[in-house]
Amino acid sequence: MSQYSPRLSRLIDALRRLPGVGPKSAQRMAFHLLDRDREAAGQLGTALGEALAGIGRCPNCRMFKEDEACRYCSDNRTQSGQLCVVEGPADLVAIEQGTAYRGRYFVLMGRLSPLDGIGPDELGLPRLAELLDEGAMQEMIIATNPTVEGEATAYYLAEMAKARGLRVTRIAQGVPMGGELEYVDGSTLTHALSGRRAV
Repeated sequence: MSQYSPRLSRLIDALRRLPGVGPKSAQRMAFHLLDRDREAAGQLGTALGEALAGIGRCPNCRMFKEDEACRYCSDNRTQSGQLCVVEGPADLVAIEQGTAYRGRYFVLMGRLSPLDGIGPDELGLPRLAELLDEGAMQEMIIATNPTVEGEATAYYLAEMAKARGLRVTRIAQGVPMGGELEYVDGSTLTHALSGRRAV
């Protein structure tokens, strides 16, 4: 038998679905919202309801959007001839905020992982193939994470683009700005050395 009332149990269980939130953190959040900040709890509920009702996915790039026109699929962005493929929305936002890149995007919403049942269809790769076949893109920039699944996804994407005659590039991986070589792990140094470029 649960030590919480049914409604409180459901609230704690709902909060536990958030990434990085365990049972104790969920309990602490629920108690805070109910005891100290009911107004914020109401605002959170309203904002969440509005977001679920009003935010969808762009059929072209798969990024979240509210309006009819997606801000990442404009004609100006298409003219660059570049398409950057990222794993998730947070990756797209990081590139937009941290770089001067203003081309098109394609958001996979994950990475290939056959053991988890995530294949090309789940990542929207048939739609990506259609975009590449339209002929507006000359370069695919692969910006997947340097994990085993991310590397496998990058290889699959590269083969897809090469088969269509596109230039394929991969974001550089290596030593961070301000980092010291003696503290960098071996695999990062290997990637940095193999991805070196002329100066």
